[in-house]
Amino acid sequence: MNEVGRVITAMITPFNENGQVDYDEAAILADALVNAGNDGLVITGTTGESPTLTEKERLSLYSSIKESVGDRASIIAGTGTNNTAESIENSITAEKAGADAVLLVAPSYNKPPQRGLSLHFKSIADQVSIPCILYNVPGRTAVNIDAETTIELSNVSNIIGVKEASSNMEQISNIIKNTDPDFKVWSGNDDETFEIISLGGFGVVSVSGHLIANQIKKMISLVLSGDRESASKLDKNLLDINKILFIVSNPIPVKYAVRQLGYKVGEPRLPLIKLDDVSASKVDEIVSKHSIDLAPRFK
Repeated sequence: MNEVGRVITAMITPFNENGQVDYDEAAILADALVNAGNDGLVITGTTGESPTLTEKERLSLYSSIKESVGDRASIIAGTGTNNTAESIENSITAEKAGADAVLLVAPSYNKPPQRGLSLHFKSIADQVSIPCILYNVPGRTAVNIDAETTIELSNVSNIIGVKEASSNMEQISNIIKNTDPDFKVWSGNDDETFEIISLGGFGVVSVSGHLIANQIKKMISLVLSGDRESASKLDKNLLDINKILFIVSNPIPVKYAVRQLGYKVGEPRLPLIKLDDVSASKVDEIVSKHSIDLAPRFK
């Protein structure tokens, strides 16, 4: 798998009734997500409830999903933590387990300065041969990867891009303008994909891609072909579903929505909780208005 892909979904992690990872269901869901139009899947990212997973669970997910998907889509392992040594070890073992790339979130809580961020990411990239993707999500990590830091890191041979979820369009535009064309910028927020692609971005790491991957792919294709009017119309049509999946903390709503399609994904692990009834009704209402790309699994 050489290409990471434009439309990537950050996949939820299925749990069984006892709260254990359901690897068989994970493989089934991954296969269905690829069939629904996804070019790649992030495994054990934020949406995959990575903070609640053990090392053994993470590695078993990588291998089982890679076996299911094969070379039809890229498998991107979320291996970043706020501990550089641990992030290095996570990335090395993910590569050995068959991951095609790693997603490296900015360290949370300890708030490193920009020089520390640069050294952190370089140290990880130096220890693996697979592509590394930076992940900037200051709303969760309490630290921003400044444009200048991302531009500097773009010169590291196997740091191939960034998932940008800062919502700072000036910063994102700066990165796109001042990095090599081979350095890719993925939108980290579904409701910003149209704008980032219009700025010259490459794709999206999506939550909505669980449900509407082909429609997201069509919207991106329309932008790239120059039909911004049609792309904008489609983007506006998808806005409500992009918003409703964040009515409460991700991945609570999307896990509910996928479960409504018959997938045995279970409830989130604590400290996340099941979706409340009022919010569930709102999710059902919005999802029912859309054509859903993910095939139902009522077996």
